[in-house]
Amino acid sequence: MDEFEASLCLALETKKEKGLLRHMRTVEENNEINIFSSNNYLGLARDERVRQAAIQAIEAYGTGSGGSRLTTGNLSLHERLESVLAAWKGKEDAILFSSGYLANLGTISALMMPGDTIFSDELNHASIIDGCRMSRAHTVIYRHADMRDLELKLCNAAPEGKKLIVTDGVFSMDGNIAPLPEITQLASVYGAWVMVDDAHATGILGETGAGTAEYFGVSDGVHLAMGTLSKSIGTEGGYVAASANVIQYLRNYARPFIFQTSLSPGVIGAALKAVEIIQTEPVYRQRVMANAEYMRTGLRKLGYRLIEGTTPILAVVIGEAKRAVEVSRCLEGHGVFAPAIRPPTVPEGTSRIRVTLSAVHTRDEMDRALAAFAAASNEI
Repeated sequence: MDEFEASLCLALETKKEKGLLRHMRTVEENNEINIFSSNNYLGLARDERVRQAAIQAIEAYGTGSGGSRLTTGNLSLHERLESVLAAWKGKEDAILFSSGYLANLGTISALMMPGDTIFSDELNHASIIDGCRMSRAHTVIYRHADMRDLELKLCNAAPEGKKLIVTDGVFSMDGNIAPLPEITQLASVYGAWVMVDDAHATGILGETGAGTAEYFGVSDGVHLAMGTLSKSIGTEGGYVAASANVIQYLRNYARPFIFQTSLSPGVIGAALKAVEIIQTEPVYRQRVMANAEYMRTGLRKLGYRLIEGTTPILAVVIGEAKRAVEVSRCLEGHGVFAPAIRPPTVPEGTSRIRVTLSAVHTRDEMDRALAAFAAASNEI
């Protein structure tokens, strides 16, 4: 082992000692394990209609797109999904990316530049953080969902340059909802644009499942509506909906869009069907929200501390990273898969079990999960 590799091994050993070393787990259909950590909130990833739509698209177009959207990879399917997403979000147009991560990275880094200012919630997703860094704009971090702090920082910002407030709609590790009415109001007063990452809200919140802006009735105050296809929609990919001018700009300046191979036909066909189901069958949203409330009530009765929220993401705060790992292992021993979430994903001292509910979880499965949490409480 040379000096280069030795330095890597030392870094890994340091992580291990802190209880922060990550390992990948193979997760496949298993009748002995109930999964309570998936982002497949509505269960559509395994819905037969969605699977058939993927198969039909593959039969019509093949398994791969064959190139980037700006060369040979632009199919009528891509344009159809962009139109559907734009209309759903109340915008003029939309642009697809190969992942939600690339959507945030590409959009923020293309729109913002040195001399501009970004105002970012301290608990925003890593993809937003990396997009801010890549843009080289001045980034101001405001305290989580703290509108007084945001206004103070807007007041003190340099007058020149563009201003962008960017926030998760539903925060992926806490499950709480951004105060969009207040954010959009402040943006209007201080001449800023608003970008919302609705990865965990699309399909869940709002009358048609369009997300947090629809939920609060402030769609016109959100200039950039970002989301993913990989959560409630049950496939993969990301998108941004905005004005026609903004989308045309992103097609020409967002490097992750320009140089990516476009999403495969099967993914797009499946996403089109899933969005149709979400818009026309609200029972899925109703069911997942009811399941979340059942689990939230049960966990609190067991004495667990949860971050306040009303979404299908339940943040069960344990505290220290090593203890969170022990709780997760105990849960798995009792047939429940819910990994520990540790720093740097969450702040020090707030390691947790992130429980997520799905519309397809049964009452029996949830009762077994609660029994596993009860056992963990007694055994650790």
